[in-house]
Amino acid sequence: MTEILEKLTREALKLVPMERATLIEELLSSLDKPDPALDAKWAQEAEHRLGAYRVGDIDSTPADEVFAESDRT
Repeated sequence: MTEILEKLTREALKLVPMERATLIEELLSSLDKPDPALDAKWAQEAEHRLGAYRVGDIDSTPADEVFAESDRT
């Protein structure tokens, strides 16, 4: 951890819980900036997958099976 990060951490831990929560929200929101180009690529991929499903090129898996599998791992 860098010196400035250590200092910021020490100072942040002195804040009351509501102030820390606000700081956390601000920091997290700064990491999640929309990227229109990336959003367009994901939309195109979703349309491609939906089209492939509709013509029978790919199968689907029921959500309960997916969740059951994730619970086993």
